[in-house]
Amino acid sequence: MIANFFLDFFNQIISNGECQHDKVSPCSDGEYCPDCGRYVVNEWYVTRCKCCGVKLQSVKKGNNIIPAENFCHNCGGSDYYIEKLSKIDFINIHYAVLVKRALEEANFEKSTQCWQEEERTNIAGLLPYLKKEF
Repeated sequence: MIANFFLDFFNQIISNGECQHDKVSPCSDGEYCPDCGRYVVNEWYVTRCKCCGVKLQSVKKGNNIIPAENFCHNCGGSDYYIEKLSKIDFINIHYAVLVKRALEEANFEKSTQCWQEEERTNIAGLLPYLKKEF
């Protein structure tokens, strides 16, 4: 309990007091953060070796996404590139890094839809049927 307090305290110092969006679910594509009220989009990134293309386990350091190891475990290369995933799946979850990006201003179109049902003009024809006694 005390360890969690210190962990939260140091995370707040490192993040300069900005919201970390911890309550935004990683399963959603995007939702509003209940702490700060901003719309947060979840983005998944994977690093791959530039030489052989194999997936490397990724970590986030500051604002950068880098491989966890300095060299590729397949070919020994040190160059890599970052690939953005549209959706996360169980195969890539071990290699991927989640970045929660808050949108400054959500571009949602404000529109209202309405519809009107057709008017029944033949109501006079229905009245004799309604007056029947059973």
